[in-house]
Amino acid sequence: MEDDMRGQRESISLTPTALGVENAGAEFLESLEEGRLPGSSDSSPHQGGHTVERKRLWGWRSLHRALPGRPSALLRWMGTGLLCAAYAAFLLAACLLDFQRALALCIVTCVVLTFLAHSLLKRCLGPTLSGCAMLQGNPRLHLWFNRALALTAVLGLALWLALDTSQRPEQLVSFAGICVIVSLLFACSKHRHAVSWQAVTWGLGLQFVLGLFVIRTELGFIAFQWLGDQIHIFLSYTTAGSAFVFGEALVKDVFAFQVLPIIVFFSCVMSVLYYMGLMQWVILKISWLMQITMGTTATETLSVAGNIFVSQIDASSLIAASVMAAPCALALSKLVYPEAEESKFRSEEVRLSYGDAQNLVEALSSGAAASVKVVANIATNLIAFLAVLAFINAALSWLGALVDIPGLSFQLICSYVLRPVAFLMGVPWEDCPVVAELLGTKLFLNEFVAYQGLSEYKRRRLAGAEEWVGARKQWISVRAETLTTFALCGFANVSSIGIMLGGLTSLVPHRRSDFARLVLRALFTGACVSLVNACVAGILYVPRGPKSGCGGLLNHTLSSSSFEVYQCCRRAFQSTSPELSLALRENCCRFYNHTICA
Repeated sequence: MEDDMRGQRESISLTPTALGVENAGAEFLESLEEGRLPGSSDSSPHQGGHTVERKRLWGWRSLHRALPGRPSALLRWMGTGLLCAAYAAFLLAACLLDFQRALALCIVTCVVLTFLAHSLLKRCLGPTLSGCAMLQGNPRLHLWFNRALALTAVLGLALWLALDTSQRPEQLVSFAGICVIVSLLFACSKHRHAVSWQAVTWGLGLQFVLGLFVIRTELGFIAFQWLGDQIHIFLSYTTAGSAFVFGEALVKDVFAFQVLPIIVFFSCVMSVLYYMGLMQWVILKISWLMQITMGTTATETLSVAGNIFVSQIDASSLIAASVMAAPCALALSKLVYPEAEESKFRSEEVRLSYGDAQNLVEALSSGAAASVKVVANIATNLIAFLAVLAFINAALSWLGALVDIPGLSFQLICSYVLRPVAFLMGVPWEDCPVVAELLGTKLFLNEFVAYQGLSEYKRRRLAGAEEWVGARKQWISVRAETLTTFALCGFANVSSIGIMLGGLTSLVPHRRSDFARLVLRALFTGACVSLVNACVAGILYVPRGPKSGCGGLLNHTLSSSSFEVYQCCRRAFQSTSPELSLALRENCCRFYNHTICA
């Protein structure tokens, strides 16, 4: 039984993936406290309470161990120089032939060079810069510097909101939503007197800056859009393996064979990245930024930074939401349950090990094997929860018919109860019932089912369907779609309570009662993190108009409708402008019914 428990713990922690693994953050935190990487079962030697990192030997270092006569430093430098020269020549040739085609390789190269330059400067100038820091050793000056910085940030935010919301007043609703959520969490705080407002303000500030870069700046928007496209292409390689095993017909038509194999592939990739040490490096850099600004401990910061890579990987909005949620999660956690005493981990250094795999093949195999239980868990949960939802809807429909309330369902109840929450996010009022329904699905079932429903609304919008069919809305606005994407990105749902309790109590059985007392508060805080994420997106969202003019679009012979065609046709039906001729309106009448078409 002990072996089974250890195997289950390894299988969960080795897979920093996917869709529905709600207890991965807790697993990661426990692993960090033990000084090991999730999935490693080795017991590293301890010295004085600190974990000794097991160094992995790469490249020439491993060659030293293998060869009895070690090559000299000159040969090593010559070999490295030849490899770099060959790579530079290849990159130059690729750019000269087609720069657009070689753009991805150029970006990866620039990122690697930036990281190498940062490490070199830190090694050479780090001690000098630390010794020359003005604020070091002067707490009073440091305090006034923080106060001045906070005042500047508040005044800048107020000025920015006053200028930016003059044209889009709906952004103020999203800002009010953040204020309401923060006030509510403070009212529910366990130790209000111990709240670290530095951590709260810095966390929300970092989230706002990240959102400003991703949503508002053209560079950030293009960069995350490009990143989302590259990840989509990367994950599409899963089809090669799943089509061979299950057949192309099943992969194209069946949800389980289309989506779940992505988890296996992603688990393998993450296992390899952990084996190479790349993920540890990225997580440490992200956690360092949050730790020096928010004043959090190493273990909790590393856990939140690691959870960025334990989420949905889909479109660019989901990637942005995962990154933005990291500082927000720390901020709201410090608000709801602040430390009443000094943490014993504040002065300790946490190092990440490289796991147990001895080579790339073993890393791939262990990653694939670890994903089996995760895939089975997701599939069984989806079957169970969707079946329960169908039963609940049938029962509600029967009860509603007894009192002449037709169509009573779980979704309908959520659309009324959570409608104020959707409105505070900044969703247009006419879209609030649909968004509230999706929020209820995510909260009481899981984000998988909610995203499936959102994709149906988006598909109908992109196809140019009529907005209303009777009293039922067929799609929601682009703003509502974007805010809902941010709001659904998270693991905080009722079904995660049992999974989280089971995972944590298996690691620390004697603290089961403590976890049981905290689990509802954690669920509420996690849900608020996603809502604040959506509110920040609502403050920063700027609509992007049609790519082409309506006249040029409708003058062409259209074979099918689209969202742009729908927008232009609705404008044509409502306008009396001479630019929109009768021929253009007749072109619209091929797809949409209107009184002008009679």
